[in-house]
Amino acid sequence: MNGFGAVLVLLGVFWTQTSALDTFVLEEPANDYVTATMTIHNEKHIVEVHVRSGVYSSDTIFDYSRGYIATRLLSQKACFIMKINKDDIPELHEIGRLAFERKTMKKVYSPNNVWVQFQSGHSMFGNFKDWLFYGRPIEQLCAGLPLYQLVKTQPLLNVHGCTNAGIPGILPIKICEKVN
Repeated sequence: MNGFGAVLVLLGVFWTQTSALDTFVLEEPANDYVTATMTIHNEKHIVEVHVRSGVYSSDTIFDYSRGYIATRLLSQKACFIMKINKDDIPELHEIGRLAFERKTMKKVYSPNNVWVQFQSGHSMFGNFKDWLFYGRPIEQLCAGLPLYQLVKTQPLLNVHGCTNAGIPGILPIKICEKVN
């Protein structure tokens, strides 16, 4: 019986290391109203994040194979797309490590905080060429919605009009409207 138990433990360890799909339930520190699930598709190089927080709910796709992030803000019925900048966005394995640490230790400090802006009135609707470029997961998330291109910015003093997206507690993305 001890040999059987050891085999099961070993299989569990190897299965965890080779698993292509990891799902994490994340909660925003000090905020019981924000919950998120994050699924990492290692083979596809994609991370899906679903944040539920009332009017601030969002769905985000990190497509590392194409190099883009798309966030759908449910209250605004719009999609925001940005290029993955390796200086600001952790790599796929790093996001997985942070999520695992967060799950096991409950409190993890992440220095990552990405501030981005979009220009109101400068949206487009995706067409066939765009979806070939951005890929099927982003098309499924954003089809039929106005698309806004996001541009990195410095942290803003006035956060009125900014929305939180990204991965709660691991990679917050602050989406702000550019004021002229």
